Amino acid sequence: MVEVSREGEEIVFNVKGLHKLWAFKSRLQIPRQHILGARKDPEAVKGWWHGWRVPGTHIPGLLTAGTFLQDEKRIFWDVHHADKTVVIDLDHEDYNQLIIEVENPDEVVALLSADSASHAS
Repeated sequence: MVEVSREGEEIVFNVKGLHKLWAFKSRLQIPRQHILGARKDPEAVKGWWHGWRVPGTHIPGLLTAGTFLQDEKRIFWDVHHADKTVVIDLDHEDYNQLIIEVENPDEVVALLSADSASHAS
C-alpha cells in the first residue's frame, strides 16, 4: 500500500510496510506539475502480464510491486487489493505511470486531480 501526501509543490508517495521490500522502493517524490491525471481503476491490475520486472515482484492474483517495463512505458506498481487501485499518469519523470494501491482511492484521485487541474490553467 502507498500513502499519498502533499509537501509544498511535491506529491510524496510513501510505500508502506513489507511492500518496500517487494517494490524495491520506499518513497517517490513527484512535482505536482508532472502529474497529468489520476483515476481509480481496479481493471488495470487484471491479467497476468504486467511487463518485464526491473526489479519487481509479481505473484499472479496476489501482488504486483516494483518497476515494470510494458509497451515502451516504465511503470511503478504496488498493488495487492485491486479494488483500491489508482493509476497516475506522469510526464517528465523516470516513470510514465504509477499503478498503486491506496487506502482511499477517491480521496487520492481528488487530491491529484485538483492539483493537475490547477496547474493546467
